[in-house]
Amino acid sequence: MTAAVEELLQSPRLPAYVDELQRLLVDERARRESFYDELTEDTKAEFINGQIVMQSPATYSHVTAVKLLTKLLDTYVERHGLGYVGAEKMLVVLPRNDYEPDICFFGPAKAARLQPSQLKFPAPDFIAEVLSPTTERLDRGVKFEDYAVNGVAEYWLVNPAHEQVEQFALRDGRFAAVGTFADGVIKSHAVQGFAIPVRAIFDAQVNLRTLGQITQA
Repeated sequence: MTAAVEELLQSPRLPAYVDELQRLLVDERARRESFYDELTEDTKAEFINGQIVMQSPATYSHVTAVKLLTKLLDTYVERHGLGYVGAEKMLVVLPRNDYEPDICFFGPAKAARLQPSQLKFPAPDFIAEVLSPTTERLDRGVKFEDYAVNGVAEYWLVNPAHEQVEQFALRDGRFAAVGTFADGVIKSHAVQGFAIPVRAIFDAQVNLRTLGQITQA
């Protein structure tokens, strides 16, 4: 039990706090339903802590990192029949919030339940977010906690400005740092056997060589 919850339990104002929280949650659920009603395949937005967060255009380096990592991960997963890889437009629906991760992977059990007309998706087994000045606070903050609480087994924070990857693995309901990688090989914990040079996420030529190795393996 956290200190904040313990303090609330000891307060004579607890009933009033509970009533206010219930009112806020009812209002938030109504806004969330409205968000769903307005969703289309062209919408690029997230619902976070009661607010609709529109996604801004991405830089060339951001788009390139997403493209290169998705290409490698998707090819590897398809070749080995490990599940399904999605990018950017998949709305991941968690108990309170809705996100569109840059890259996500669903293992065989979850992938088998995905439907062609599906617009809302469960927590993936792996997520990679590519950092930008407008999203880093969320990627390191509420998303970091929310993904862990809801069982995402592995989380990568890809930094195109510094050309490095921070890798986290789920441990007892929290993300534990595995390491920060700017070179060498990064090995996934959630995607069995997936190991790539870090440079392949940022360098197109290294990416092509790595892709060739994946397709020939």
